[in-house]
Amino acid sequence: MDLTDKWLREPNWSWNPSGEPSGYVHEWIQKIQEVKSPPECIIYGAPLSKSSISVSGASLYPEVFRKLWKQFAAYNFEEEIDLTSYTVADAGDILMHTTDVAESHRRIEIATSALKRTFPKSTLCMIGGDHSTTACAIRGLRSEQPNRTIGILQLDTHLDVRNPAEYGPANGTPIRQLIDEGVVRGNHIVNIGLHGYYNTKSLVEYAKKHHIRTYSMKEARKTGVAMLIEQELMRLSSEVDLIYVTVDMDVLDISFAPGVPAATPGGMRTEELFEGLLSIGKFKDVSHIDFVCLDPSRDSRIEETCRIGVHAWLQFMTGRMIGKRERE
Repeated sequence: MDLTDKWLREPNWSWNPSGEPSGYVHEWIQKIQEVKSPPECIIYGAPLSKSSISVSGASLYPEVFRKLWKQFAAYNFEEEIDLTSYTVADAGDILMHTTDVAESHRRIEIATSALKRTFPKSTLCMIGGDHSTTACAIRGLRSEQPNRTIGILQLDTHLDVRNPAEYGPANGTPIRQLIDEGVVRGNHIVNIGLHGYYNTKSLVEYAKKHHIRTYSMKEARKTGVAMLIEQELMRLSSEVDLIYVTVDMDVLDISFAPGVPAATPGGMRTEELFEGLLSIGKFKDVSHIDFVCLDPSRDSRIEETCRIGVHAWLQFMTGRMIGKRERE
């Protein structure tokens, strides 16, 4: 399959399986140049963290994400699902500018638009990178489908509505950028995972003014994280044409996520995130998902947070398979 976008490059590091397949993830995922028909899901990396408000090595995650594939089977034991029948292609990484953040953001927008144009029916999955990349990807989708309304489901400890006039197009501003630009309406945004002392009153007031639907971890646990996600996805599906899911890994409690610079006490447990992603994967209106703000340079020696990140993505893939079977 030919993809003509000058900013998408083969990753610096990828597996080259040899011999008989043994059922692991690195043998399942194909390079996009090798697939003969449009894949059901396309992953691509946005290795950018220069736009992070705090020091971050999140740009390193796409490479580590791929390296860890060899440690995961493409079989979900709990759900008894073999993922290998679901076609997934790796489109590589977007080439980032060495010093120009705005140019890197532009390239993410262009590459996302090109992927959607070339593979309109494929689910896109962007591996970040910091959270600034989300606004770029959504702009790319909007430019390719200007007449379709976009909803956002955000799993996050933070609202990410800081003022770009003060912080620039940084990782704390993507949601506000999209609202202020008129790309997404505030009432089409849902944030699940807020808690504690990590959003100032002025940011909360901005969210209320623009009718962002917000749920604290306390509220989510009262309903059940997966159930609340399902309810909000069903509501969004009735109001918008397509849904973009962004998973900021700082939604996890700090005890689970040493490799997330902005992780905090009181966040989600891994099993809550995993169950939530299973539910997200089932919804056909979810056309794009990203995983952002995971920093391998901060992780433990055994790469526990990066492993959680790969597991999280595989849960979404399992949900994709379940949803596909239910609709057939």
